[in-house]
Amino acid sequence: MRSASRTRRKRREYLLFLLFIAPNAVLLAVFAYWPIVFNGILSLTSWDMVSPHIPFVGLANYKDMFTDTDFWWVILRTILFSGAVVIGCVVAGLAVAILLNQKLRGRNVVRTVAFAPHILSGVAMGTVWLFIFDPQIGLMKMVLGKIGADGPAWMTDSNWALAGLIIVYLWKTIGFVAVVYVAGLQGMPSDLYEAARLDGAGSWTLFRKITFPLLSPVTFFVVVVTIVATFQAFDVIAIMTDGGPGDATTTISWYIYKEAFQALDAGHAGAGALVMFVILIAITAAQARFMERKVHYR
Repeated sequence: MRSASRTRRKRREYLLFLLFIAPNAVLLAVFAYWPIVFNGILSLTSWDMVSPHIPFVGLANYKDMFTDTDFWWVILRTILFSGAVVIGCVVAGLAVAILLNQKLRGRNVVRTVAFAPHILSGVAMGTVWLFIFDPQIGLMKMVLGKIGADGPAWMTDSNWALAGLIIVYLWKTIGFVAVVYVAGLQGMPSDLYEAARLDGAGSWTLFRKITFPLLSPVTFFVVVVTIVATFQAFDVIAIMTDGGPGDATTTISWYIYKEAFQALDAGHAGAGALVMFVILIAITAAQARFMERKVHYR
């Protein structure tokens, strides 16, 4: 009798558990997983997004993509763009965070100002930076003119357009990264620093031996979030370069948009989106594997 009662109680608890998780599970399935599955199905077709008939072509879209030299340039360009932004954000964000963590008057105001670019819309930000990069009347030309240098035609020169986008995304992201690092710095144990100073450690040694290792979980978070954000970068590219000049700023996200809404080729767009998804999963898994022994959680 006692065993039967325990079984009924466990069954009720299990049903109650299913009742509570069902709404969230349904939402996740509909809005998170079904789009991935549907995109995978689309990548096997040659649908023009208009016709009611959807031709099935199997893996032809993937074969076209992987044998297309331009697609590999898109991947390489995306990796360069993402790598430059991630490295710049980690280095500059940590330096800014160390400055913002000093006990100075008005530091909260400075932190807010530093974080502000992260919450600006991409449209507004792109418009402002188009003026800054303007080769005739732009702020960048005025600044470089003070030191006797002529600025390039940032957004219309294929050699400089990607560099211009990297500068814009660094400006947008460094404040966010700095605020995250400041939160990590404020959780540092002061007793470790005091003990190290008693042993004669200098500022550089304190940073190298204590600060940076203890910030490894923050760095891991920043790297993952920034890589995902740069692979999905779209709004500023749409406003500032439209993927050009030529294909100089066509990253994987813009390639997907161009295939879907300019070429009306849902199959190639879906295949590109799935490739981006797989790359991000692979990078995140590799980071987790590589940093497993490097990240120190206290």
